[in-house]
Amino acid sequence: MSLKMEFVERASKPDANISALCREFGVSRETGHKWLRRFRKHGYDGLEEKSRRPAKSPFATAEEIVLSVLEAREAHPRWGPKKLVDLLRRRFGKETPSRATIARVLDRFGLVRQRKRFRPLSIVERAPEAVARACNDVWTVDLKGWWRAGDGARCEPLTVRDAFSRYVLCAKLVVAATVEEVRGEFEKLFRRHGVPRAIQCDNGEPFISVRSRAGLTRLSAWWISLGITIVRSRPGCPQDNGGHERMHRDISADVEAFPQRDHRSEQRAVDRWRQQFNQVRPHEALGGKTPAEVYRSAPRRSLVIPRWQYPHGWMVRRPTRPSGVISMGGELLVVGKAFIGHPIGIEPLGDTNGRLWLRDIQLGEVQLPPPRCVIDTACARFLEKRRRRSDAVR
Repeated sequence: MSLKMEFVERASKPDANISALCREFGVSRETGHKWLRRFRKHGYDGLEEKSRRPAKSPFATAEEIVLSVLEAREAHPRWGPKKLVDLLRRRFGKETPSRATIARVLDRFGLVRQRKRFRPLSIVERAPEAVARACNDVWTVDLKGWWRAGDGARCEPLTVRDAFSRYVLCAKLVVAATVEEVRGEFEKLFRRHGVPRAIQCDNGEPFISVRSRAGLTRLSAWWISLGITIVRSRPGCPQDNGGHERMHRDISADVEAFPQRDHRSEQRAVDRWRQQFNQVRPHEALGGKTPAEVYRSAPRRSLVIPRWQYPHGWMVRRPTRPSGVISMGGELLVVGKAFIGHPIGIEPLGDTNGRLWLRDIQLGEVQLPPPRCVIDTACARFLEKRRRRSDAVR
């Protein structure tokens, strides 16, 4: 600064030789004239070096982002991640780190505690387009509304039906409709009738969870891992699975309307109804044939999960118990309990962004935490910069 001041003071004299002064001070004539213009316009303040950092940084690195988070926190010590993300969005735009990433950086620096991140909603807005052209192309599944047996026992049938042949594969009164119980019934069906190409279901548990990534539960994630396509009906639209709902009306009229003594007697009544529906009752859509005359089992009956190869350059992680988390750069990211044990592919989208996949099912984007070494380096630079400013003030 003193060098610039001496130069402009001598260059401002009427008889000053600018070229000679530039050679004496070891600067180019362009630099000398620039200093002189700034001095004449702004005085000594114009000689202060201006930041060369661009106003916008569309391709910001992870270290720049971390450093900006710390600088914003220092300028606004009472602001949390929610306010800081709005502030940084003015500079970084789409590259702005998420609230979870900002909280993670501040936590690493010892400023705030990490907050729990809420999982996104999963909603279906379009009608399903599942077309069954052959047996086992599409299975439809649902839990029929429950009723009481004569002794007050709750009777809730799990029903599975082949959409092409109308063959009722399962009509089992479940006890609690848990993932474990329903999965056990499907394991029996897959071994007996084979694995279908697709399964259509509504948005209720245990098939779908709207609070999970891609709406998957442990049951439907298992279906995906077996290579089965999930077809979801729209919320509040039973007509999307109209054939299955029509079958439920038959159960209501033929079984529910005549309560039996207890749960076991109700199951026997449901079994008799299923045998009548499949073996005796002719179906108009089948040309007067019964579902049993049309249905044929699928050839594949193995429950061994086929291997899936993710593209080269992707990272692969398996979420661990009990919360379904994966480790990235020494930090933990919550994927969800539905995906525990399944290989999750992570498609890199940049220094701090990634997209999660379960086989060919997109699970959404996540903010990848910068590596610890990047955060530590940025913190060290930030502390050194603050120390130099403090020394300059003194």
